[in-house]
Amino acid sequence: MATIVKTPSGTWKALIRKIGWPTTSKTFRTKRDADDWSRRTEDEMVRGVFISRSPSERMTFGAALKRYISEVSTTKKLKTQSSEAGSAKHLDKFFGKYSLAAVSSELVASYRDQRLADGKANNTVRIELALLSHLFTIAIQEWGLGITYNPVVNIRKPSPGEGRDRRLTVTEQEQLLNTVKQHSNPMLGWIVMIAIETGMRQSEILGIRHSHVDLKRRVVRLSDTKNDSSRTVPLTRVATEVFKTALENPLRPSGIDLIFFGEPGKDGKRSPYQFKKIWGDIKKSLGFVDLHFHDLRHEAVSRLVEAGLSDQEVASISGHKSMQMLRRYTHLRAEDLVKKLDRLQDE
Repeated sequence: MATIVKTPSGTWKALIRKIGWPTTSKTFRTKRDADDWSRRTEDEMVRGVFISRSPSERMTFGAALKRYISEVSTTKKLKTQSSEAGSAKHLDKFFGKYSLAAVSSELVASYRDQRLADGKANNTVRIELALLSHLFTIAIQEWGLGITYNPVVNIRKPSPGEGRDRRLTVTEQEQLLNTVKQHSNPMLGWIVMIAIETGMRQSEILGIRHSHVDLKRRVVRLSDTKNDSSRTVPLTRVATEVFKTALENPLRPSGIDLIFFGEPGKDGKRSPYQFKKIWGDIKKSLGFVDLHFHDLRHEAVSRLVEAGLSDQEVASISGHKSMQMLRRYTHLRAEDLVKKLDRLQDE
């Protein structure tokens, strides 16, 4: 049986001691609430389904988020850590003062609607909700905080939207390459060329080291990829020549294995070459404000498809794990398909 006593402050404390279960207590404003809670809790213990919710009631979402960033985010890639740090700021601002137990599906849906109403992109909100959901999954499975369900699981997620279909025209590519090749740092031009020729992601290109490149076999071995699956990328003749030039870069300091290296940091170590601001300035000067660096990957993948490679062959080069995702990144020019249809009819 539960013990219910009145506290000096005028509230009512319910205390349950039952063999086989940890001592459990909770304080209420009224004796009736204490009685109701005691009966429900004892019934759950009898049925073997009791979960102490006290830890989740005591811990604020802000504290849980701080623990997640410290223990979980730090195990992920630096780019993911940076992205999650940005998402965490918005989540903390909205949920921070709530207890974990108070974060309901209704509250999460309200957050989703508010972010969308503020004009945030669907994918941005989806990423934030994914972080929120994983935090609750970790809290349930690993932290033992007494949370009974994940409030994010059953709410509607914003649609991912259509994939980008930005393609480079022949003129645009010529203008872009001419501009990047004139930049004072030749690595910029090499990086852009490799992206167009191979379809590798920016992070993959910047992480390439001397030991990853085999010019004789004309391949690059990528071990650090977005989906954590290593792959070997074949090189076109143009890409092979670019890598050959980059490997012979006379400005590479001794002991630096990175192909595309940046200036030394405060610790004296060199990180991969970063060119975000330079890329933005070049786009602005050319009037290509809607061109993302990732569009060069789109372009490369689409050209592989147009060249007649099968989906499986393209996926082995690009690293896409699903055909559905590959199709989102592959956009064929309608005029090229017209020419292909004409050739079929002429045969």
